[in-house]
Amino acid sequence: MRSITNNARTCNRGFKRIAESFLAADGLPFADVLSADRIERIFAEHDNLFGMDAIYSTPRVLWAFLGQTLHDGKEASCESAVAQIAVCCSQEGRTPPTADTGDYCRARAKLSESALRQLFTQQADELQQQIDESYLWKGRHAKLVDGFTFRMADSVENQAEYPHPKTQKRGVGFPIARACAVISLATAAVVNLTVGPYAGKETSELALLRQMLDSFDEGDLFVADRYFCSFMMIALLLGRGVDTCARMHQLRHVDFRRGKRLGRYDHLIEWSKPKQRPKWMNESTYASMPDVITLRETRIELKRPGRKTQTMTVVTTLLDPVEYSKRDIAALYGFRWNAELDIRSIKQTLGLEFVNCKSPAMVRRHLWTTLLAYNLIRAIAARAAKIHELQPREISFTAVCQHVLSSWMLAATGHCETETIRLLYKQIATCRVGNRPGRIEPRVLKRRRHGYKLMQAPRAELKAELMKK
Repeated sequence: MRSITNNARTCNRGFKRIAESFLAADGLPFADVLSADRIERIFAEHDNLFGMDAIYSTPRVLWAFLGQTLHDGKEASCESAVAQIAVCCSQEGRTPPTADTGDYCRARAKLSESALRQLFTQQADELQQQIDESYLWKGRHAKLVDGFTFRMADSVENQAEYPHPKTQKRGVGFPIARACAVISLATAAVVNLTVGPYAGKETSELALLRQMLDSFDEGDLFVADRYFCSFMMIALLLGRGVDTCARMHQLRHVDFRRGKRLGRYDHLIEWSKPKQRPKWMNESTYASMPDVITLRETRIELKRPGRKTQTMTVVTTLLDPVEYSKRDIAALYGFRWNAELDIRSIKQTLGLEFVNCKSPAMVRRHLWTTLLAYNLIRAIAARAAKIHELQPREISFTAVCQHVLSSWMLAATGHCETETIRLLYKQIATCRVGNRPGRIEPRVLKRRRHGYKLMQAPRAELKAELMKK
């Protein structure tokens, strides 16, 4: 009985290191988004508590893995993760591990993929529930949707599950995965994400989004690009009490002379249900779809200095022109660009653009750990914004990462006092994203990279040719 109790205490103390590394402190907003008890409970549910008395235990490996996703360059390597674990062991009076990364990599591969995903999902839900009403758009949760791709190490296993496009020769391209993300406009946190192969049946962004419709609650707003603007998608969301604001699909004809006029280039029209049932939809769901839905079409103009004025048509289910003016609709759709910036932070700042893992299971572990770390950084930004009366999106994501990493080891070893944490939040609040409307930059590079040619044949063939010379 004593050994079981000691293991439980050691386990919870290890998971507490993870929570405190992200500047958790009592009395601060969003402090309980990721608690040691929750992490322990989830990994226990998946029977994934291993090596509690060993160097590479579940808490310590998860902590190091999160640190890898936040670092970049050499600091993101497995060697750096082992070095950080060695420092923690030294602080605790334990024998540090050797510099060999094999044991750490094998322990990292033991982390349950489903536990990591559940931890990310619950943390995202908790963050959504604690959002301050001042962050919302007209009192409503707006959720941005966008898709992206990322590449991974060119291994046989990755190629089998995430094959590269057929336009590339075998042995030349990298395995590529497609993902679709639902992002909160208020906090910039990822609410949900689905990943699948780049090509094949039911691998489009729309197909991936249909797997995440439970991420939308009644009263939410769905904001997306024109690719998601379809009758079936809008009808499915309306059935859940979710309103839509999306750019008109390029294949649909727009005629403002028809329908009920609300103003200049602003009217109500009716869309009819397609006569042919989509292959992905069953008969009962198709029969439950409304025959006609009333939508609002409005034309907006984006004017930017130095560029041609861009005119586009936006479709929405926000029909009341008094409660939701044309300017409101234009502003709401304009927020969609934030999804592009958030995905850029995930891919470039956190290094998800290329995942250097050689198995699909490890790629997905890296994905969920990265998303968990991303949301935790967003929670810290929301915490600092709440304390200093700002909006979460006013704070730089990269700057928050840098401040968290600056106190990473102090918090993990219990040397980060509450007053120090409050000072860090004050510094984070000063790292605000500049308001740069109409910013334009030429799409050119000043620094020229190495002038090597692109690979046009498998590496083995190229090596064979060099050996002949």
